[in-house]
Amino acid sequence: MSDTQSISALVTGGQASAGPPLGPALGPLGVNIMEIINTINTKTKDFEGMKVPVTVSVDTKTKKWEVIIGIPSAAALILKEAGIQKGSGTSGSTWVGDINVDSLVKVAKAKLESSYASSLKSVAKEVAGTCVSLGIKIEGKTPKEFTAEINAGKWDSKFN
Repeated sequence: MSDTQSISALVTGGQASAGPPLGPALGPLGVNIMEIINTINTKTKDFEGMKVPVTVSVDTKTKKWEVIIGIPSAAALILKEAGIQKGSGTSGSTWVGDINVDSLVKVAKAKLESSYASSLKSVAKEVAGTCVSLGIKIEGKTPKEFTAEINAGKWDSKFN
């Protein structure tokens, strides 16, 4: 029988605290809460201001613990690359930002592990799809136009 308890929460990158949801859940397990919080904040500082999925596994016998950091949503990563807080309220008609192909590839690489897509190129198209709902262009083109260019092989050198 396993003596491991896992606590999963969504925290703001670099800003986890001993308050809810983590503190009260970790308290009864008898571990150093601040040590765990500091580890989470160190591991999530690159995702500052984004909601990041975090899982803390604690062995209730030995009090050993491990922090596993998930990947923020594609939307959160795209907004960070575009340097804006939120997407367009009227997607498809209002464009609020623009990212370059390198940003698109960076987000696609971050999402590749958790995606069911088989290649970076496929994930890039998924990310472009997310850009549609956020109202963000890629290289100054609509995501639909950009996806057509991906399909035509124009950006293949970026996906190797």
